[in-house]
Amino acid sequence: MPFPGGIEANANATLLFSFVAVVIYAFALDMPPKWTRTAAKTLAVALLAVLAAMQGGPLLLVAALGLSAIGDAFLSRDGDKAFLGGLASFLASHIAYVALFSQAGGGLGLLSAESWRGVIALAMAEFSIVMLAALWRCVGPQLRIPIAVYVAAILAMGISALTGSAWVIAGAVLFIASDGLLATERFLLAAISPQRLWMRYAVWVLYYAAQLAITLGFLLA
Repeated sequence: MPFPGGIEANANATLLFSFVAVVIYAFALDMPPKWTRTAAKTLAVALLAVLAAMQGGPLLLVAALGLSAIGDAFLSRDGDKAFLGGLASFLASHIAYVALFSQAGGGLGLLSAESWRGVIALAMAEFSIVMLAALWRCVGPQLRIPIAVYVAAILAMGISALTGSAWVIAGAVLFIASDGLLATERFLLAAISPQRLWMRYAVWVLYYAAQLAITLGFLLA
């Protein structure tokens, strides 16, 4: 267990319940949208927000996780309105993460002082440009600007994370990978593509791992 006191400690129990919600949603992932499925998806990260609050984590971390949980609730439903609600929630979450990483990190000077950080930043930027170009051709006019703003926000989140610890950097990289797969599955693949199913599971695993890495990176520092 990552926190003192064993499984009976409130922090470890909260983390365990978060894992349980992750598994429940994984089993329900390919089922039609239901409120039980929405509850499982929302609880997975909402409990990380509770954990961060319980452990005295930064308020911005609690806010970012809470906003992500709201985004999960939206994205567990079907339709463009739910998608835009999720997009707005995660946009706000990334802004909170940018503020958090900027406060806690060592400054953007690290990107030039330590070349490996700069290399990752360039890779993030290139990936974001390629994804945005591909999505721009495939989505309707009403989604282009919201998606472009979101891509800019997650790129800013990723670059600001590069000024932090290895846990935070790993979380940001996993987050970008998850969003890239989600965009590919939702907009770039054919509706009947057999690749959609495994991509949905990969998105969920990468996304939760990202949030968990960022959370533990702050709480265990």
